[in-house]
Amino acid sequence: MVIIVRHNAPVAAIEKIKKEISKFGLDPHVLVGSERTVIGIIGDRVREYKDQLACLPYVERAITVSKPYKLVSRESHSQDSVVQVGNVRFGSAEPQYDGSPIPIIAGPCSVESRTQIIETAFAVKEAGAHMLRGGAYKPRTSPYAFQGLGVRGLEYLAEAGAATGLPTITEVMDPALVPFIASYVDMLQIGTRNMQNYALLHAVGHSGHPVMLKRGMSAQIQEWLLCAEYIMYHGNANVILCERGIRTFERATRNTFDVNAIPVARHLSHLPIVADPSHGVG
Repeated sequence: MVIIVRHNAPVAAIEKIKKEISKFGLDPHVLVGSERTVIGIIGDRVREYKDQLACLPYVERAITVSKPYKLVSRESHSQDSVVQVGNVRFGSAEPQYDGSPIPIIAGPCSVESRTQIIETAFAVKEAGAHMLRGGAYKPRTSPYAFQGLGVRGLEYLAEAGAATGLPTITEVMDPALVPFIASYVDMLQIGTRNMQNYALLHAVGHSGHPVMLKRGMSAQIQEWLLCAEYIMYHGNANVILCERGIRTFERATRNTFDVNAIPVARHLSHLPIVADPSHGVG
């Protein structure tokens, strides 16, 4: 079950709602978003107390969600969620600051040098990009492939973002490095190989930092949404989904861009969705 709290509810009222939920032997999990506060409730007997919970002060409504992903589901949040990253808005029907209808993220797969990322940053901004990407830590299929510059890559990426005014995004792989990497960039990325790295999902959830969750290369849509649920369950409402292509029986191409997944995910979830065609068609 999900409790929707009124937008004007003070912190003390939310704490009181949590205590009342706990009195019934249920487990409340508070998710504070930019537009509203939602409390997910876990417990075997949660349906028995729906009417009592709905009558609590500052409770807008209590919703029984049929999907296994409660917080991510559109059943619990009918309106599209908007995630703000710097001056860029994901999921908003309003144009971006430059009048563009959609936000565009561009940049190199890997940060290879200071000159490379700064020159690329100015080039993508000139081409109309709103956000700069660049990998400092790279999860490569082969241990012999370039693994990224690490801390130096983060420093170069942050410098390029500051020079151009573009918000930045980079991939995080190690749960222990989440706070450190988040101090350099505006948004974290969880790549396809780490979609089901649950320790990482927990850490990113606790961070509260905006995060883009890429779909696993062999993941079903429900599995993808359940991984987003992990992040939201641990308190982070700033989640953006990313379809980047899946592995199929076709070997002539590296990945198959599953464009059908985008309207399906939009129907099932209120979270913003980014399309990354680079792996599927690049």
